[in-house]
Amino acid sequence: MAKQGSLAVVVNTAEDRVEAKITPIVIFSCVLASTGGLMFGYEVAISGGVTAMPGFLKKFYPDVYASTQKLNTNSNYCKYNNQSLQLFTSLLYLAALVATFFASYTTKRLGRKKTMLIAGVFFIVGTVLNAAFHDLALVIIGRILLGCGIGFGNQVVPLFLSEIAPTRIRGGLNILFQLNATIGILLATLVNYGAAKIKGGWGWRLSLGLAGVPALMLTLGSLIVVDTPNSLIQRGKLDEGRSVLKRIRGTENIETEFAEIVEASRAAEEIKHPFRNLLKRKNRPPLIIAIAMQIFQQFTGINAIFFYAPILFASMGFGNNASLYAAVITGAVNVLATIVSVFLVDKVGRRMLLLEAGIQMFLSQIVVAIVLALKVKDHSNNLSYGLSILVVVMVCTFVSAFAWSWGPIGWLIPSETFPLEARSAGQSVTVCVNMLCCFVIGQVFLLMLCSLKYAIFLFFSAWVLVMSLFVLFLIPETKNVPIEEMTERVWKKHWFWKRYMDDHYEGDGVK
Repeated sequence: MAKQGSLAVVVNTAEDRVEAKITPIVIFSCVLASTGGLMFGYEVAISGGVTAMPGFLKKFYPDVYASTQKLNTNSNYCKYNNQSLQLFTSLLYLAALVATFFASYTTKRLGRKKTMLIAGVFFIVGTVLNAAFHDLALVIIGRILLGCGIGFGNQVVPLFLSEIAPTRIRGGLNILFQLNATIGILLATLVNYGAAKIKGGWGWRLSLGLAGVPALMLTLGSLIVVDTPNSLIQRGKLDEGRSVLKRIRGTENIETEFAEIVEASRAAEEIKHPFRNLLKRKNRPPLIIAIAMQIFQQFTGINAIFFYAPILFASMGFGNNASLYAAVITGAVNVLATIVSVFLVDKVGRRMLLLEAGIQMFLSQIVVAIVLALKVKDHSNNLSYGLSILVVVMVCTFVSAFAWSWGPIGWLIPSETFPLEARSAGQSVTVCVNMLCCFVIGQVFLLMLCSLKYAIFLFFSAWVLVMSLFVLFLIPETKNVPIEEMTERVWKKHWFWKRYMDDHYEGDGVK
């Protein structure tokens, strides 16, 4: 039952009611924290444009630059196929993969707020090294530090948003992270579009250097936001946790929620080996779903598009300016579609958005594959103006579907389904798998494009089909379910996952 009025919502728990207003401090804190997504999105997209800039290639990758200048010697699909060039993009995610395990420790022991500060500092130092130095080795070190920032930021921000938000709008506020990521992607494509036109070949420095703006925003934001009650209580600061809970809920009636968090914290403190605890039978449903969703999210092919959007469009037959312009269009569609998700995810639910998007992504990729198979060969390009428009429309159709489904919900469901005692470790595994898949896609995409050509879109569409079936049968609906009640209201009622909720089962051997 829910009662609305004066922006207040009342939610039934098992026996009591928990009152929660949508307070300014919650909105303010969520907006500031979600700038971590802005930094993440900017870094996802900026490298694709930078690695297509002649000035950058001439300075650091002269062999690739020479290859792009040769006519009719390389396949249209193979001009940019260079493992060292791909490493510039993918190294970011390899560093993030390692950093997320350290972030799990700081998230639990130092709190969400300080972990965001650490992420911001990594971002700032990495940005300076990227933009200011002429030595490729120092630029690579900068990429590694930026990757550490992503590892810490992607670990802590979704947790922060899920824990501080009232249940009724948890999905929408959590998606602020992904919305900021899409804005970061759009800003990066716009910056690349302008920087590519700068005479003198130094525009790549501007592209990399402007990452300092979201980095500074996250750093300053981490100094301003309140820590979550869950984090404070988990670290033994009960009075401060109660005080913050009253502030963010806008009411004195917080004892039921406070007691639930204290009990969850007590259970969490009994866990001496959090990553071993993840293997407990009762934690397997959220763990399996979290891992699967990160694999599926990346194997939709979305980051292949955003990593290398200008390169991808150039391979399809677009000119340099046209390819950057097309990348800007897809970035804008990405932002608008994510805004749609903010309003729909807590109304129509997670499953409906994921299933609808699966159909849309599958069909759009099939159309692009057919057009490229018929019109773009290794050494010829017969892509007419009308078909070029069709390709852009289909790519935008794919991007929009991803942006209101797998993009935000891929982070949302893992952040809201783990119990408190497994939440930090679970989020670490989530980020780790995501970054590993980002690394793999970033490192092999140009090789796959060269080898598979148009069929790369068929490869990704096959993954979309598999993941849609996974959603249909194995992902439960979690909208409007309080985080601490997931076990009772979600897992124990699901046709498949309920078998893992037998408290008396000791067959897994994990204590």
